[in-house]
Amino acid sequence: MAQCEYCDKKPRMGNQVETRGKAKYLGGVGTKITGITRREFKPNLQRVKITTPNGTNRYARVCTRCLKAGVVRKAVKQAPFKLRVAAKPAAPKATAPKAAAPPAAPKAAAAKPAKGGKK
Repeated sequence: MAQCEYCDKKPRMGNQVETRGKAKYLGGVGTKITGITRREFKPNLQRVKITTPNGTNRYARVCTRCLKAGVVRKAVKQAPFKLRVAAKPAAPKATAPKAAAPPAAPKAAAAKPAKGGKK
């Protein structure tokens, strides 16, 4: 039987309920159950490559809830080979005193006609 290797989640049995009719809040007389059949709810299992605590990699069937919660650690694919690049030393910053900016000139008031005046 397929089940999660960590939380032992496995298929469960339940009912599939068949209904017909219009809901009362939509103006109908209500929905009626016309059939009940048994069905199986299956867990969402994924086959993933994981890293075990002793450092080896293997495949396991794990449910998505365990993957999302971080119960297992996915195996990291090895990065491709890269050449080392010599690091450039950082240039020292020159701290020169900043010149004070001249004060801003006052803005000239625009001439506005008086209210109710003739043009």
